[in-house]
Amino acid sequence: MTMLAPAHTRLRAAEAAVYLGISRSTLAKWRMRDQGPAFHRCGPRIVYYFKDEIDAWLDECDRRDKRSTAA
Repeated sequence: MTMLAPAHTRLRAAEAAVYLGISRSTLAKWRMRDQGPAFHRCGPRIVYYFKDEIDAWLDECDRRDKRSTAA
């Protein structure tokens, strides 16, 4: 029996930073400035991201970049 990956692969903040290729502090600054991909909190200290939401945010960044360079 094979297990399918869950629809929402959850990444802790450190894992999300590695996935994005940035430092944990940059990701934290983006959270404080309400920038970057959507994040979720579980209590005051635990922050996590869903991989599909990060991918959607990256896709949107690409679309915005293509629109701005096409003008």
